[in-house]
Amino acid sequence: MKPDFSKSPEGLIPAIVQDSNTQVVLMLGYMNAEAFQKTQNEKRVTFFSRSKNRLWTKGEESGNFLDVESILIDCDNDTILIKAKPIGSVCHTGADTCFNEKNVASDFLSELEQVISDRKNNPSDKSYVSSLFQKGINKIAQKVGEEAVELVIEAKDNDEKLFLDEGSDLLFHYLILLSAKGYSLSDIKKVLQARHSK
Repeated sequence: MKPDFSKSPEGLIPAIVQDSNTQVVLMLGYMNAEAFQKTQNEKRVTFFSRSKNRLWTKGEESGNFLDVESILIDCDNDTILIKAKPIGSVCHTGADTCFNEKNVASDFLSELEQVISDRKNNPSDKSYVSSLFQKGINKIAQKVGEEAVELVIEAKDNDEKLFLDEGSDLLFHYLILLSAKGYSLSDIKKVLQARHSK
């Protein structure tokens, strides 16, 4: 299916952007045929700005881009749904979404990934995560290995708290390792979904 821009006198149709990982609705904009084509070609969301009367790539000034993961068209061919990976905050207010955050389901693991990414890109002397990134990939991988062993040891006993604590430590350090390698849980999710569909 292709979007039908002729349904609107201005040649614009709404484009809803959804976080590809958390499924949270991030924002709504409008696209004309040129903006849609640019979005497809560059894999980065571009709208037609009605206030600026020109194409506008989200993040062109702030650097908070929306990297396209997939594009869907509704059954009437007059609404676009884009699943994207947000780079930084989405709303001009600094929020992660343009909609009221209190009304949006929050995915804590995604929030944690954002914090880890921030510690990677904006190092702090007081941050344990920043210190791991500074020590390099070998140290991070070593920590994942240590936490995995500790989890296995606790799995043999019946202390629920220690087992869950070690599981949390392993997951936390694995998220750091993923970030260090330039990946996220959404990449792991894609691999698992591909395996499941076979």
